[in-house]
Amino acid sequence: MRAIIIGAGRGSRLMPTTADFPKCFAQVGPRRILDWALEAFRANGIEEIAFIGGYQIDKVRAAYPELSFRHNDRWESNNILASLFYAEDLMDGPFVCCYSDTLFRPSVVLGLLACESDMALSVDTDWLGRYVDRTQHPSDDAEKVTVANGRVTRIHRDIAEGDAHGEYTGVARFTAGGAARLREHYHRNRQRFAGKVFSDGRTFEKAYLIQLFQKMIEVGEHFAHVDARGGYIEIDTQQDFDYARRCWPAGDGVPQAMETTKR
Repeated sequence: MRAIIIGAGRGSRLMPTTADFPKCFAQVGPRRILDWALEAFRANGIEEIAFIGGYQIDKVRAAYPELSFRHNDRWESNNILASLFYAEDLMDGPFVCCYSDTLFRPSVVLGLLACESDMALSVDTDWLGRYVDRTQHPSDDAEKVTVANGRVTRIHRDIAEGDAHGEYTGVARFTAGGAARLREHYHRNRQRFAGKVFSDGRTFEKAYLIQLFQKMIEVGEHFAHVDARGGYIEIDTQQDFDYARRCWPAGDGVPQAMETTKR
C-alpha cells in the first residue's frame, strides 16, 4: 500500500502564511500539516509515501528526503485532478491519496484500509459544526456526498446541507483493480475533454478530483463511503487555520465512532 499526497498548489487563500513556504508547512500545534498526514499513514503501516509538489517543491524535498517526489511543473495552470496523475506511475497497485492541506487522524486511514470495496472515500458525517461562523469558507464550498445502499451516489459542492450525508475528507483508497479503473476513466475523459469544458464550466486541465469521481459514478462505478465522525479539518483560509490551531492539538475532532461501509 502506497500513499500519494497532492500538494502542488500555492494555497493563495492562506496568504500571507504561504508567502515563503508551501501550505503543508503551516504549523498546527507541534507539527506541520504535512507531519500530521505522515503520522496518520505511518501509524497504519504505510511507509511508501510520495509527495506531488509544485510551488516551492525544493523546500519539501529538503525537509523530507525520505519521501519520493513527483514534480507538477505546470501547477499554476492545472488543478488537483491533473496534479494527481503526475504520480500515475505509482498507481500500478493499491494506494491511498489525500490533499496536502487537510488534517486527519490515523483512524480515518484505518477505516479506509478495512473497507473491502475497490474504491472508497472517507466521509466526515460530523461536518457541519466546523462551518459555524466560517464566513471565508462557507458550507456550500464543501465537497459533500450523498449515499444510498452503502455507495456514494453523488459528490459535489452544490449538494444542499440537508441532503448531504457528509463531507469528503479528501482521503480516498483504491485497490489495484480500483486504481486501474481510475486510470482508465482519467485517460478516456482526457482524450475526450482535453482543452475543453469538462464539468461545471471548468476545462479538464483545471478540474477537481471529485469531478472525475462524479463522472465515474454517473457511468456506474461503485465508490464505498467510510464514515468517520470528526477526525478531519480542511485548512483553506486564515479562519480555517486559526480554527485548526485552536482545536486540533487539543483533540477536538477525534472521531466519536467510525463505521466502515463494505461492499
